[in-house]
Amino acid sequence: MPGARTSPERRTTFTTIATTATRSPMDHPARPPAPSLTSRQRSQLRALAHRLEPVIQVGQHGVTDGVLGAVDDALTTHELIKVRLHEPEDKKATAQEVADGTGAVLCGLVGHTVILYRPHPEHPKIVP
Repeated sequence: MPGARTSPERRTTFTTIATTATRSPMDHPARPPAPSLTSRQRSQLRALAHRLEPVIQVGQHGVTDGVLGAVDDALTTHELIKVRLHEPEDKKATAQEVADGTGAVLCGLVGHTVILYRPHPEHPKIVP
């Protein structure tokens, strides 16, 4: 569409996902385990995530190394993200698999949308 513009932030987000989809989470150095959060902290993070759009979509092949790599990079960049599951067989197990595979905290599962949080290892922006 001539003259149509997209915001730089949106363009960057999709570029990051497309270029890192082939990376494995094993490419990253060992990180500390996911922080333990209280129910109040998880609720606060769910409230912050309300305005966010899903950044990653898990397709029919389920959780693959490419998906985990993309989620890992998105968490490093944004700390708090939404992941959309496309027709999962067991959405709770799939959500927990994504969280465990990336060292993130599963903050919530709303429909087929997973809310994940992992603080940045050096410069956290969101402190629950």
